[in-house]
Amino acid sequence: MIRLPATLWIGSILTAFFIATALLSLVWTPYDITQLQVSNRFQPWSSTHLLGTDQVGRDMVSMLMEGARTSIAVAIVAIGIGITLGVPLGLAAAATRGSLLDEIIMRSNDLIFAFPSLVIAILITAIWGPSATNAIIAIGIFNIPVFARVARGAALPIWTLDYILAARTAGKSRVRISAEHVLPNIANLLIVQATIQFSLGILAEAGLSYVGLGAQPPASSLGRMLSDSQTMIYSNAWLAVLPGLAIVILVLGLNLLGDGLRDALDPRLRRARE
Repeated sequence: MIRLPATLWIGSILTAFFIATALLSLVWTPYDITQLQVSNRFQPWSSTHLLGTDQVGRDMVSMLMEGARTSIAVAIVAIGIGITLGVPLGLAAAATRGSLLDEIIMRSNDLIFAFPSLVIAILITAIWGPSATNAIIAIGIFNIPVFARVARGAALPIWTLDYILAARTAGKSRVRISAEHVLPNIANLLIVQATIQFSLGILAEAGLSYVGLGAQPPASSLGRMLSDSQTMIYSNAWLAVLPGLAIVILVLGLNLLGDGLRDALDPRLRRARE
């Protein structure tokens, strides 16, 4: 009987809770966050507002639910961009190792790595203005070389194996070999990397929103909630603690999930638990 690591269970529970909360916010929240009630601002925790209200009277539970939805949505789409574009580039570079195409792909990756996602976001927002969409583009662009490097590094040893040589002898093209033989053998590593980049995407979105380059009002974002409450940290600390704690727990859950998946998918560790 295979025993799954505890980190996988804990990470799955925490991640599932936040994703379920984000999905629930699509159809229901306790209050409408676009309705401002200044007369109800800074309300304490109560049966009416379980986590109180913010500086303009918005319900904190509703704000956290929609903020989690924004952060998760931005991170998921950005990771999707990184996987969709980065993995094929990495596979192509591995299949043509040492060629001009390999050099172009890897040097382009180095060029993107030279500019952090925040710098890319500043450049994009200077042209098109701040928004969640532009945050997705910035984070997605930064994720492309990450997945390209991981895919290339994992694929290179596979191209030296005997069954790859047999496939080439049988007349299969490099594209077909990459799709049928290489990609399935590196999928586990890509899944683990995706969970890691997911957590980094959450942090990146929070950072971009904190400096005003992410989701714009009336949309809620955990990073923007932190930014809006920083001047009230000494008078109403819970306004900053709650979104900060949500970010910490979500990122912790994703990191534990990634570690658990790595342990569960590693054949050597899996045999040790059997």
